[in-house]
Amino acid sequence: MVKLNLWSGLRRFAADQTEITVEARTLREMLAALIAAHPALAPAIKAGVSVSLNGEIVIDLSTKISDADEIFLIQRIKGG
Repeated sequence: MVKLNLWSGLRRFAADQTEITVEARTLREMLAALIAAHPALAPAIKAGVSVSLNGEIVIDLSTKISDADEIFLIQRIKGG
């Protein structure tokens, strides 16, 4: 089980939870499990989120994760 932290803009889609635990081995599995547990997050995730893994933004969703990792899910900010 991995624990991920939701950035403030995403919490409202997950009953105001700041931390969520899901079963996943990769970032892709984590996002799928998160949507399954909190379907209201689906539009925000599909619109684009950034994933911080141990302090670095990761783009490759096949990246392996473990319960020891620090994971933050951040809503992308649009604008110029």
